[in-house]
Amino acid sequence: MPPQTPEQWFDHLFTAKSARAGSVVRRKVRDMERWVGRDAFLAEIRRRGFTAVENAGQVIVFCNAEPVRLITAPEQTSDESL
Repeated sequence: MPPQTPEQWFDHLFTAKSARAGSVVRRKVRDMERWVGRDAFLAEIRRRGFTAVENAGQVIVFCNAEPVRLITAPEQTSDESL
């Protein structure tokens, strides 16, 4: 059953096993915006001391206060391709 209130949406998000373990949770941006709104979502993330990133219609929440580093791999040359 989908959440009926913003509080239920947050409860569902932050009681997920991975969230309780201090790991990450992922949700669709459209669901976040529909159920709680971007401003309320960001306020709750800040209140908890978490970090969130958005990419390709998904929001990933790092459910801990550890720093987040963006790492990327260098481009492969045609000689390095599989």
